[in-house]
Amino acid sequence: MNLDQFNIPRYLATLPLFSHMNPAELQRLAAGCQLRRFERGKLVFRQGEPCEEFHVVVVGQIKLFVLSPTGTEKVIELCGPGHSFAEAVMFMGMPYVVSAQTLSDTLLMTIDKRVVLAEIAANPSFSLRMLAGLSRRLHGLIKDVEAYALHSGVQRVIGYLLGDRLNESEIASETITVTLPVSKAAIASRLSLTPEYFSRVLNELETAGLIQVDKRDIRIADTARLANYQPR
Repeated sequence: MNLDQFNIPRYLATLPLFSHMNPAELQRLAAGCQLRRFERGKLVFRQGEPCEEFHVVVVGQIKLFVLSPTGTEKVIELCGPGHSFAEAVMFMGMPYVVSAQTLSDTLLMTIDKRVVLAEIAANPSFSLRMLAGLSRRLHGLIKDVEAYALHSGVQRVIGYLLGDRLNESEIASETITVTLPVSKAAIASRLSLTPEYFSRVLNELETAGLIQVDKRDIRIADTARLANYQPR
């Protein structure tokens, strides 16, 4: 991808936060944007560093993580294309509370705090969309805490594989293939599971005839059956 030819205002218009902005507003916001390439395994920022912008993944995968005093890593969130992060910390004027590292070659867009605050001051509807985005993020974190506290490891894996389908009142019976966007170890950490336990759950579901695992591709024979599976 030639970054000199990348149309930042047009890309911003594809994101839910900015989709209702007019061309002049998008141009103002684009003036505070920067595109950066990162190779796989590179740190974007470290926990404790100053936060003066937020970020959008254009291409690639980012993991947000923290390290325990003993060096154990806990993945907080996995961010793919179109996913933004660090908005709340930026508004609070705090240092980064997590670290960010690329899981693949990544193109990242950073959006400077100053242009965001200027647009909020000039555009009340933009303020409401930013609040809605932060509210969705908070709702997702609450759902995560609920899952960790109330759901078994098997239920967490099934929930990850089925995604938003579990929010439907009635899950349709269909055959789908889910491609894991990152390593199984990263997904296991995101679900607060060990890699070994995550693999055991996949083996259990495969033995039960619910899925077929081919490296990172997981074929789900019947989504409704998988959703209703009761762990042994």
